This record gives sequence, structure tokens and C-alpha cells, in this order.
Amino acid sequence: MSKLSLKSSRWKDMTDSLMESRIRGDVYVRFGGEYTKTYHRNMTRRWVLSLHTEEKPISFNPFYTDDYVFDVEKKDSIKTLLLTLWKSEDDKVTKTESGELGSAVNAYIKRIRADRSIVPSFNTFYEYMRDDYRRELAEREIKVEKSDFNIDNMLTTMRQYYRGGRYDFLLNSTENIDLLGKRFIVFEIDSIKENRELFPVVTIIIMEAFINKMRRLKGVRKQLIVEEAWKALSSANMAEYLRYMYKTVRKYYGEAIVVTQEVDDIISSPVVKESIINNSDCKILLDQRKYMNKFDAIQSLLGLTEKEKSQILSINMANNPSRLYKEVWIGLGGTQSAVYATEVSAEEYLAYTTEETEKVEVYRLAEQLGGDIEAAIRQLAERRRNKE
Repeated sequence: MSKLSLKSSRWKDMTDSLMESRIRGDVYVRFGGEYTKTYHRNMTRRWVLSLHTEEKPISFNPFYTDDYVFDVEKKDSIKTLLLTLWKSEDDKVTKTESGELGSAVNAYIKRIRADRSIVPSFNTFYEYMRDDYRRELAEREIKVEKSDFNIDNMLTTMRQYYRGGRYDFLLNSTENIDLLGKRFIVFEIDSIKENRELFPVVTIIIMEAFINKMRRLKGVRKQLIVEEAWKALSSANMAEYLRYMYKTVRKYYGEAIVVTQEVDDIISSPVVKESIINNSDCKILLDQRKYMNKFDAIQSLLGLTEKEKSQILSINMANNPSRLYKEVWIGLGGTQSAVYATEVSAEEYLAYTTEETEKVEVYRLAEQLGGDIEAAIRQLAERRRNKE
């Protein structure tokens, strides 16, 4: 199943509640959002959080697997990553360049399998290319011209990701976390979305992480949630990946969900028009009143009937003032639709709230309680109930 969601501020409460209820059996990969500041008890138990700060820069190791299994798609993703490190988006990749890098990846994998003393990382791959593959290339009977594959240019360009370079942290993680075995992974990359060098590399790693889960984990529900979809769609690689994902994910017992607050994301993107909407059986919309002037375009794009339009525009128009809930419209394949109320407990609301004043209140009390977030949430929730 695939979903397209237009959200409001209450989307986070609803989707986090849904994920929390299903986390025991599912796998999630998500980037965007504010998980650094909410419900971090689960970060050590259930997911890996990837951030980028000056103190702790984002770091991966695309060459690491705990079982040394590198299937065809894993090898292809490494090759695509290397080409992204080397070439700009405007540079054309020749068949020779793609073929030589693919051969180099295969040869390096054979080497680390045969010699487990070699630490799989970009550093050791770079050294293999510099010291061994370049020599082997020069010794071939059939010479490879530099105009066809300029290995010196490649090594020079990639030098910044090697030991001592300015981005040497990115592909040489020493934690060696096997993402395949993690139930819930959050990629939070807001801080690098404008970085033209880091952002394309990180999105490729995210793609590979989910594809690896999708194909290798049999009988387990997999779910990819792309929060703030415009960030993903701004990357050509990620846009093509989402196109591919929406067409194939259901075959592997998986779901793909794209979430956006901006109507222009779905109106202007050809990827959304051609792939995401056509392959989304479930559409979820929250309060759309602020887009009244644009709703005809949304209705046309989503293929909504007049009845469905009326349902959506009735959201939150007659809520019970004594209850803390928000309404949501859910449409299933054009055959069934309705408006539902979503309400969470006070504890769950406080765990996931993105309101700054409420978060500060939770953290201040937690600090008084020795850092116990759960105890702080329970106490604050009880206070709210007593006030009622």
C-alpha cells in the first residue's frame, strides 16, 4: 500500500501514534521531522537517529554489512554513490566509467571477504583504488585511455572524503551499525539540505538502506515515510527513487508514505503527478481551509469527487469544544471515504508535541526528576486531567 498525505500541525500526533502502535512488527526509514526533541526514550531501544551537527557530524559506512553479503543492488548502490562523489549532476557518465567503477567495487568486495583484517570503509576502498586498481589498470594489455576513465581525476575529486579530507567523517563511520537489523531508523537531515555536496550523497545512502530492507527482510512489514516531501523531490536522485519505490514497494510487503505541508509540492512536481498519486491507494488530508483558493487544482490532481471535496472542506468546522481532537479525511482507492476524529491520550500528546512551550515544560520537569522523561510526562498528564 502507498499513501499520499497533506498535513497540518496535528499530522505528527496522528502518524507518531500510528507508528508507535505498529512498531513491534514493522521497519521504518524516515527523514525530516523533530525526533531529536521528542520521546527519545525510544532512540536507544528502537531506532537509530542520524543527525548532522558540528559536534557530531552525520556518518555512514556504505561498505559495511555484518554478514559480508553484497547482492547486486548493494553493489550497484555503492557504484552510484561513488559516481555521485565524483561527478556533478551535469556531468555525463560514460559506459567505461560506470563499468570500471563497478569492476573496482567487485574486486574490493572480494578482497575484504578474503582478508577480514581489512576494515571495510571508504578509506580502505580509496587506498585500494589508488595503490592497486590504478596499477592493474596501467598493466592491462588493452589500455584504458584517460579520456575514457580518468582514475587520477576521480581520486583527486574523492580525496575530500578520504582520511584527512574535509568530509572524511561522512563515509568512514567506526560504529558499523547494521541498518538492516534496526526496526526503526530516523534520518534527520534538515541541517544539510542546502549542502550541494553532502545532501545528494546522504539521500543515496538512505535509498540503499531502505531498498536493502525491502528486498532482504521477508515477511516483515516495511514502511518508508518521507517527511517534508519537497526536500526529497528537490533531489533528482531522490525523486527518481521515489518514482521507483511507489511502483515496486507493495510487491515486497512494504508501504511508501509521502507527507507534505505545501500544496505546491504536489501540484508542481511531475514525480508526484505521474507516480505517487497514480500508485497511492490511500490518501489522507487534514484541515485544508487555508488552501481554499487552490483547492480546485488539488481536487483535479487527486481526482476527488464533489462529495469528497465537501467532506474535506468540512474538517474541523463543528468540533466539540470540550474535547481535544482534530479531524482527518481518509480516502481509500476512490471507493470509500470519511472524516474521522483523531484523539490521543495526554501522555502521548506530551510525548510527541512540537509546541515549544510544551516541550520546554516537559524537559524542565524531567531535569528535576533526574532526566526521567517518562515520569515527567506522566506527572504533567495527570496534572492536566486534574485541571479538567
